[in-house]
Amino acid sequence: MFRVFAVAFLMVLAPPGLAQAHVVESGADLRVTQTFRAGEVTLVVARVTQVPASLRVSAQAIHPTSAALELEVRSLTDGSSSTGSVRVGEDPTALPIGHTGPHELHVRAGDEISVIPFRVLVPGHDPWAMVTDGAFLISGLLLVGGVLTGRLSRPIVGAASASVAAAIVLTVLQPSLPAPPEGAAPVAEVGRPYAQARFSTLPVRPATGAEFTLTLRLTDGSTGRPVDDLAVHHEAPAHLVVTSEDGAVLRHVHPLRTAPGVLAVRLRVPQPGRYLAYAEFERQESGGQLVSGAFEVSGAAQSDAPVHDPAEPRLTPATPTAGSPVTIEVSVAGPVQPWLGMPGHLIVRSADGVHLTHAHGMKGGGSALRFTLTFPERGRYLAWAQYAAEGRLVTRPFTVAVNR
Repeated sequence: MFRVFAVAFLMVLAPPGLAQAHVVESGADLRVTQTFRAGEVTLVVARVTQVPASLRVSAQAIHPTSAALELEVRSLTDGSSSTGSVRVGEDPTALPIGHTGPHELHVRAGDEISVIPFRVLVPGHDPWAMVTDGAFLISGLLLVGGVLTGRLSRPIVGAASASVAAAIVLTVLQPSLPAPPEGAAPVAEVGRPYAQARFSTLPVRPATGAEFTLTLRLTDGSTGRPVDDLAVHHEAPAHLVVTSEDGAVLRHVHPLRTAPGVLAVRLRVPQPGRYLAYAEFERQESGGQLVSGAFEVSGAAQSDAPVHDPAEPRLTPATPTAGSPVTIEVSVAGPVQPWLGMPGHLIVRSADGVHLTHAHGMKGGGSALRFTLTFPERGRYLAWAQYAAEGRLVTRPFTVAVNR
């Protein structure tokens, strides 16, 4: 009976799950990868444990670069802001902040600006110590009151024992019962609806070899308002994959948030034809979503297109079956660096462009990356394994035939 009472006691007192800000908990660094014209940069916002504080922001990149970034952190609570600058690979800059809650980090690289929403979180006050002390106090009052009144009955002893049991359980579990952080957003009662997506290019008809801007506009499926609650997952608010229809060209980039519900990235492609675009993202307190679009590129094929080293993957089973998992091992050259929080990434697209899968790999036996995924139906699939090594991003294409 004491155990049942203790469990019920915990269930009543336990708060809802820890509120998170862009899938980053209190006490963790925020890492956001963005693709600028000058290259891909990961902004690292170091955690803080109290406010006021100096928010330390640094910039990292796979490719060595001396790009300078102008920074401004702005509070959405009172409008206060502070500015600074940082160079990729150099010491972080310190930006003063005065309180917890919603902020924006404005990042300028030349004429490009990305606005990254985030929350400043600090560890909250621990409520469990007070509850534990209260349980011991209640048990003591019950016992002392029973002795003084001469009514130390069995129910009073049972209630006091249950309070002691609950206090002991809380004492044991207290290290694993985190307090809600200060500055967290309220937890949504229901998941958010899917977003509607529209891709566009500027100019409308890009030319081979020339820079163009690919823009993705997201609106809420129920209200039509801009979707501005994307969660950082695998170190980016959105992962954008662009491939030529024949699979000869691949771009895996991370667009800039230029306005609420608007993501944009500058690209160049070496060959004309139809291109397919896919964006992966998650909304706060909701699930992931994949949206797609297409655009046309005109002009003559460029002769200076990068040449990738084709992979000769090892499949287990050797003949994959639609609907059943298959493990793919791809050999790597040189020590693998973490990229987007993982050792490797595998992008798989059906030849007709209907299906796209993005799998994450782990180091396998020897010098190889191992990916496990399921092909949805029979057919020919185009695949690109990507990993970072020796300061560069390596892309290794191959194809897989699923015949049954």
